[in-house]
Amino acid sequence: MRVLVWNLFHGRALPGAGRNLLDEFAARIAGWEWDVALLQEVPPWWPPELARAAGAEQRTALTSRNELLALRRAVAERRPDLIKSNGGGSNTLLVRGRFAEHRRVRLRRFPERRVLQLATLDDGTHVAKMHLSLAPRRARDELERALALAGEGSPLIFGGDLNLRDPDAPGLEHVAARDVDHVFVRGFTLAGQVVRPDRGLGSGGVLSDHEALLVPLAPRSPQTVP
Repeated sequence: MRVLVWNLFHGRALPGAGRNLLDEFAARIAGWEWDVALLQEVPPWWPPELARAAGAEQRTALTSRNELLALRRAVAERRPDLIKSNGGGSNTLLVRGRFAEHRRVRLRRFPERRVLQLATLDDGTHVAKMHLSLAPRRARDELERALALAGEGSPLIFGGDLNLRDPDAPGLEHVAARDVDHVFVRGFTLAGQVVRPDRGLGSGGVLSDHEALLVPLAPRSPQTVP
């Protein structure tokens, strides 16, 4: 099992590219080797295209700034570096396989909508992914609720952009981190080196302000002590 975690920065680059980068993001995501992708800050109209390019199924949860979305999209597709996060937002799960179940749970309404996605894959793997609030106190409260909602099902992949550099997830093993992006697991163990794949744009810039993480996992033997 290989897990990709990436915050897409609302489809933007550093420095700003001044144009729509859907094709570039889709090509990178499609070209990397993963089975499950946990994506944050995705323009809400991108998930079907990302899934199609990657040969994956997708499930999406809208987050904040999605009122008058058609107008926001019109501006974002022409001037993404002008509208920035006001182009609208979503969190997306991609699976190169099939979903058995999926549901969305709102963790917070104000000041920004925060949503937990809970999925079960066709092989029985449970996934809980999220993008938590920027304020640490709010993020810790949301993390605690997300852990409770994820339950005790195993195997479990739990993570995303937690907006915390030192999150605490009792009962789970912390297998990957880069700044505020994290992956915890239960019933899996790290099966190799965590890779930060190349996201260069070719013009001296990079896609997103977050590095992507590719995390290889293997089933944990019942005899293995965490």
